[in-house]
Amino acid sequence: MDVLALSQMQFALTAMFHFLFVPLTLGLSLLVAYMESRYVVTQNEMYLRMTRFWGKLFLINFALGIVTGLTLEFQFGMNWAEYSKYVGDIFGVPLAIEETLAFFLESTFLGLWIFGWKKVSPRIHALSIWIVAFATNMSALWILLANGWMQNPVGYVLRNNRTELVDFVAFLTNGYGWLKFFHPILAGYVVAAFFVMGIAAWHLLRKSQPEFFKKSFQMAAMFGLASSLLIVLVGDFHGAEVGKVQPAKLAAMESLWETQRGVPYYLFLVPDPKNERNAVELFGIPKMVSFLAYKDLNAEVKGLKAFPKDQRPPVLETFLGFRFMVGLGGLFILLSSLAVFLSWQDRLEHYPLFLKIMLFAIPLPYLAGELGWIVAEVGRQPWIVYGVLKTSDAVSRSVSVTQVTVSLVGFTLLYSFLGLIDMYLLAKYAKKGPEV
Repeated sequence: MDVLALSQMQFALTAMFHFLFVPLTLGLSLLVAYMESRYVVTQNEMYLRMTRFWGKLFLINFALGIVTGLTLEFQFGMNWAEYSKYVGDIFGVPLAIEETLAFFLESTFLGLWIFGWKKVSPRIHALSIWIVAFATNMSALWILLANGWMQNPVGYVLRNNRTELVDFVAFLTNGYGWLKFFHPILAGYVVAAFFVMGIAAWHLLRKSQPEFFKKSFQMAAMFGLASSLLIVLVGDFHGAEVGKVQPAKLAAMESLWETQRGVPYYLFLVPDPKNERNAVELFGIPKMVSFLAYKDLNAEVKGLKAFPKDQRPPVLETFLGFRFMVGLGGLFILLSSLAVFLSWQDRLEHYPLFLKIMLFAIPLPYLAGELGWIVAEVGRQPWIVYGVLKTSDAVSRSVSVTQVTVSLVGFTLLYSFLGLIDMYLLAKYAKKGPEV
């Protein structure tokens, strides 16, 4: 492998591992804030115990998420120096805002929340976790706006072989960037909802503090259903934006080689790895792709052959990643709908099979989130900044294969160790349950 391929593998490894922690932080911070607010309003001690229990799991996940995020910025200088030179004036702006505003706001009030028990009023203490939740989501906003600019660069000029930001408002109002924000954010909320429901299901199967965990399950179920449904709406807007801004990605998502009108959506279409143009097409929904992308049943959709060979994204990964992501999204709506119904009927304990399914479903939203990133980033190739800078031109010229290989192995071992620690701590305190 060359430096480019190894650098791509390394960034994919670190970014996808980091994103195992981010979505749970985004969603669980809101759930914990809501639980503490319920305590402040009702003075019901159960809500205080819920805040402490789920808050402890939030803190474990948050701490390891911070550690894994640091290496991403390190790689911009080491592995992607040409990228940093070319777009640093633009990409550095949202990252600087995220660090100086969102992260410091988040860390300051998280410290107040951790050490402020019985030292500040209950209202101030609850307000601090709300600020943490707001800052956490705002931190994601700036990072995802930066990613949205890479997907759809706006508000810039090329000067002295570098991009320079000349219209901050255009950057801030980039529609692709906001869709890039809402889609992963809502996915994070689904991760948190299924995380809480899965742990609550484990305790309900063992008849451990049923009132506590039924209430936790019910909160998470409503949160999960609302988030799952909103993802469908955002995904519809996102698909239309992809069709407008990145038509080659849309063609790869559908494994569409020939330009057509009234393109059907195939539920099952398996490309041949040796010849991606030969595929088995099954269960097609007539004209669905044309309608979803352009809101016109007979709209023309460009096929991959309409683009130069060196500008076509990998098809197999993009196509399969999109199909599995959408399928999992439908499953989340079904499971969370059943969860809301059974919890409101107070019949969860009568359906142990369903509780077992919810327990084993904990990893599925994580998987869906990772698949979403594969579709977004692999589908953008060969561009690192769409239409402006190719990935092959962004890699550092001064690093060797040996250097990248050593760092890749080192990151893999480190992240495996951190991952085991995270799973051990989360499992330990989740099984232990809340203080009686």
